[in-house]
Amino acid sequence: MKVNFEIDASHLPLWENTTWRYAYLMGGRANGRSGSASRYAISQLLSKERTRGAIMRATREDIRASCWGELNDRITEQDVRDTFQITDNDMVIKINLNSLRAHGFRASSGSLTARLKSLAGYNFVWIEEAEEIGENEFRTLDDTLRTVDGRIRIILTLNTPPKNHWIIQKSFNLLPHPDAPGFFIPVLKPELTDTIYIGGTYRENLPNLDEHTVERYKNYQFTNPDYYWQVIEGLSPEEVRGKIYNGWQLIDAIPKEARLVKFGEDFGWSPDPAAIVAVWYWNGSYILDEVAFGTELTNEFLAGEIKRYGTAITMADSAEPKSINEQRKYGVVVQGVEKGKDSVIFGIKVVSTKKILVTKRSTNLWTAYENYKWAEDKDGKSKGVPDHYLSDFMDATRYALASLHNKTSDIVIHTAPRKRGNIAV
Repeated sequence: MKVNFEIDASHLPLWENTTWRYAYLMGGRANGRSGSASRYAISQLLSKERTRGAIMRATREDIRASCWGELNDRITEQDVRDTFQITDNDMVIKINLNSLRAHGFRASSGSLTARLKSLAGYNFVWIEEAEEIGENEFRTLDDTLRTVDGRIRIILTLNTPPKNHWIIQKSFNLLPHPDAPGFFIPVLKPELTDTIYIGGTYRENLPNLDEHTVERYKNYQFTNPDYYWQVIEGLSPEEVRGKIYNGWQLIDAIPKEARLVKFGEDFGWSPDPAAIVAVWYWNGSYILDEVAFGTELTNEFLAGEIKRYGTAITMADSAEPKSINEQRKYGVVVQGVEKGKDSVIFGIKVVSTKKILVTKRSTNLWTAYENYKWAEDKDGKSKGVPDHYLSDFMDATRYALASLHNKTSDIVIHTAPRKRGNIAV
């Protein structure tokens, strides 16, 4: 069977280049990259090349409104629905031996590694919104794909992330943009011979955009330039847009003179992870150290991690009274934080006034800090509330530090039996 897809010339390397393992479709808004990825996926299902594929996002629940919708649009456009076996509830498409199936990196079953091991026999993956995937998650997936039954291909579709994002660090060199200080042009590293990069902006997709949309995109250069250069033009910014905290520093280890003053805990299960941070006071600064982080961590496990770490009061989300009571049964002193309509903003203001140091081993916490930003609407305007993405450690930190606000007695009464070393800022 043949299908007639109209593909912009800039996207043709997906089909014409047969040596890539990784394909980055990354650039400005409305470039049509999801459309091209879905067309490639459908064309591979219909080809003679063996294709056992997965469509993936950070959480499986988000696939239905993105990748799954795109795939169904392509099938409808070509009037080939009767050609496939489609199971909508499970988000599965099959034809003969070829198939596509929805998978989430953080689906609610088993551990992350165990879930991804089930993809060992797959040879095609499309990751939508790939900027939401952590480096360790991607590495685990990449290492899992090892079949010799057909060539392995991974398509990553994403908005261009900031320069400190692992995708930029791993695969791109950055050139300063002459007209946009603080923004950079991504250039694929020349040594990556198994990778292709397809960039672009809305200009490659003009036949599918109405004139009012195009005019609005152009006007962002004057009304919201940060949004324009990153989201519309697809440049990589110096840091995440709308970043909430700044000025935090990394340290090698917790100094001997530091005192453990609080734990902060944000409850989670799946897809949202639980996060626990230890807060130390030292020489006018607060040191944050990662204690626990992950999905499907039981309250017994989390309580055990706190008890192994040291002794201090744990400040946790009061919306989880069952979890608080359960952890108390395991011998942890847990208090629910006071929450009101302004408590989040108040807590952010408190944290913003503190000098914050973070231990280098706290990689998940540092990633959360670098990406913690104000939520935006579709036009890039702040909603006045934090974005939920990667907010878990920042919530835990806010619980702990807000509880210490103007309470100096909490700073001197707790110690912890923990091995510590020298500090280097």
